[in-house]
Amino acid sequence: MPDTVTLLIEPLPADDYDTPVDGTFREVDASAPALRVGELSTQRGDGIFETIGVVDGHAQEARPHLERLRNSARICELPEPNLRQWEAAIARAVDGIPSTGEFALKLVLSRGVEHGPAPTAWLHVAPAADFTRVRERGVRVATLDRGYARGTAERAPWLLLGAKTLSYAVNMAALREAKRRGADDAVFVTSDGYVMEGPTSSVILRHGDTWSTPAPSGAILHGTTQLSLFEHLASTGRSTEYRDIPVADLERADAAWLVSSVRLAVSITELDGRGMPSDPAETRALNEYLLSPRD
Repeated sequence: MPDTVTLLIEPLPADDYDTPVDGTFREVDASAPALRVGELSTQRGDGIFETIGVVDGHAQEARPHLERLRNSARICELPEPNLRQWEAAIARAVDGIPSTGEFALKLVLSRGVEHGPAPTAWLHVAPAADFTRVRERGVRVATLDRGYARGTAERAPWLLLGAKTLSYAVNMAALREAKRRGADDAVFVTSDGYVMEGPTSSVILRHGDTWSTPAPSGAILHGTTQLSLFEHLASTGRSTEYRDIPVADLERADAAWLVSSVRLAVSITELDGRGMPSDPAETRALNEYLLSPRD
């Protein structure tokens, strides 16, 4: 059985509940040409995506990811995805890979070719990187100014700050800058000193018995993994909250994590060159939950 699957998808209208979906996507060789030169996803990053973790044959929280894809499409004025079609494509891809191990499944929806008649969509699933070491040892983090204050997303919605777009050049530049500073990862902060998110992750803090994360806004991508963890924490009697978090609160946290769909939960062990307290037992417990089947 192959360990990668790539499907090209012919997007159906969001309100099409009748068309059989099986004939609307087809498997292709990931190493063969598939996109046209005029494709706007590659020319301008004009599109959106989601990455879903697949653990032992189960696509983790596929519906929340698809709902976030739909929200990104609305923000970017793209045709809304037909969730029934995308769920079928995800199931087809997962059936085509081994039933054990961890995989990363990426969904992409772009505006298509310039002046073209329809959007372009595809799905690709491949083995995930081995994150065992970083889950156990944590990461050193640098705080980086995102370049705008709180409220920018509401004042300037055309910046698409709440959408998960393909325009990730800034995010990748932030990771390179973090490495230049001797860190492994980054946390974006607003120009007026509040915690936002990582380039590819959400931020969770713990002060005493209370777990917190930056308050949802148009500038912060609401993380599916963070949402799932907060539901889990609340169900086990722990206190969770969304609030504005000054950088000083991150520095004073009893423990802090970066969380994402494939890497899962990793402790922040160092912040801007200063050691941070961590909780290895709690981190293991978080990842045990995140590796369990979740819908």
